[in-house]
Amino acid sequence: MDNESQYSGYSYKSGHSRSSRKHRDRRERHRSKSREGSRADKSVTIQAPGEPLLDNESTRGEERDDNWGETTTVVTGTSEHSISHDDITRITKDMEDSAKLDCSRHLGVIIGGALALLSFLTPIAFMLLPQIMWPDLESCGTACEGLFISVAFKLLILLLGSWALFFRRPKAFFPRVFVFRALLMVLIFLLVVSYWLFYGVRILHTRERNYQGIVQYAVSLVDALLFVHYLAVVLLELRQLQPQFTIKVVRSTDGASRFYNIGHLSIQRVAVWILENYYHDFPVYNPALLNLPKSILSKKMSGFKVYSLGEENTTNNSTGQSRAVIAAAARRRDNSHNEYYYEEAEHERRVRKRKARLVVAVEEAFTHIKRLQEEDQKNPREIMDPREAAQAIFASMARAMQKYLRTTKQQPYHSMESILQHLEFCITHDMTPKAFLERYLGPGPTIQYHKDRWLAKQWTLVSEEPVTNGLKDGVVFVLKRQDFSLVVSTKKIPFFKLSEEFVDPKSHKFVMRLQSETSV
Repeated sequence: MDNESQYSGYSYKSGHSRSSRKHRDRRERHRSKSREGSRADKSVTIQAPGEPLLDNESTRGEERDDNWGETTTVVTGTSEHSISHDDITRITKDMEDSAKLDCSRHLGVIIGGALALLSFLTPIAFMLLPQIMWPDLESCGTACEGLFISVAFKLLILLLGSWALFFRRPKAFFPRVFVFRALLMVLIFLLVVSYWLFYGVRILHTRERNYQGIVQYAVSLVDALLFVHYLAVVLLELRQLQPQFTIKVVRSTDGASRFYNIGHLSIQRVAVWILENYYHDFPVYNPALLNLPKSILSKKMSGFKVYSLGEENTTNNSTGQSRAVIAAAARRRDNSHNEYYYEEAEHERRVRKRKARLVVAVEEAFTHIKRLQEEDQKNPREIMDPREAAQAIFASMARAMQKYLRTTKQQPYHSMESILQHLEFCITHDMTPKAFLERYLGPGPTIQYHKDRWLAKQWTLVSEEPVTNGLKDGVVFVLKRQDFSLVVSTKKIPFFKLSEEFVDPKSHKFVMRLQSETSV
């Protein structure tokens, strides 16, 4: 029995050790695989709910017990990019929205083009169908032939006017339908359908033989289309020219603001008009200028913590002491504005110093390139193109330029390649050093920088009013993007009442007053 028990115990231990050793080797292989995979591509694999967590090779040799979720160890690699379920949902939604926007944009263009083609070809069809269907028509006299010339020129004018007014590349995609344009399309559709119905009932059905009357009917349709085009010019172009409102646009982060006068427009069209003016009126958005100096933020204001360790019946003396301590801490915290003032003064002094060095360095560099140009006329072998000249003089100003841009926190918006391109442009067009420094001495408009720094493909219009409604007094809406937003408030231009007062030119007569002390 003892031998059997010892043998059974030994076999149990050896079997347990072998199984644990196999499990440990399998786990190390799995860990090395996961570590190699994480080093190779640094990506996150999202498992579907129906897929197993382990691969087939690891689950082929053993069966999972009931509580495998509690005892299984999953080793994952580090990743630089992580995607959550909310991110996947948002990406899917953005793709669906972009697909819907593209479909709706192409659908509107297709409908407008088909309607324009139908309205243009309808008068021509009115004149051709009777000649094709009924050979025994009345002859067309001189007046009828003159109507042909009238129809031809009117259709040409209508074609050119429609091309200039409607067939233009859109500057933006509106979230809602443009009401006036939709109204004009409906009006044209009803007009053309009404003419076709009358043509089918009174001409095709009765087999009208008077061809001159048919041509006059086609001319009346062309005239009606010309009047609709005039109405489109009034509604789409002329109605908005007279200013009716004053709008204030404020950038939410740094408070940069502009005022504009604008006419009668819908909210969505005003939003697009504001974005068109934003890129050349507002200075570029620089988030580095919004933070307080690091010396102020890093300083921890020393204060006192007051603890109440006594019972409820504390004395008035302890209460007075605690109030005095709190007041002293508050006074210390109030002194932070002095540190901010001196920090700003020091920053301005440093900026002026860097600016002076940069101006001197650029002036000296441009004098060198002028001297090289004079020598090039004598020595043609040393001729340089603008790119080579820019590279030759950039080295003398690079250090001063780098320090100035770093002090004014403009270095993210000016790369070395962009500075070289601007310097090459200035040399090519014989511009002065002041013209070259104009871009760097102050924040310029947003559009002069590279598109990667400022371009936002999509803005979000947030408004309590429907975006198809026109502007009203007191309307406020917001244009949002990822890092900031533009808050727009509307005020109606007041009504001015002027009165006239006539002044007789003969009334301009004066008398000098002489006093005893006056010296004449």
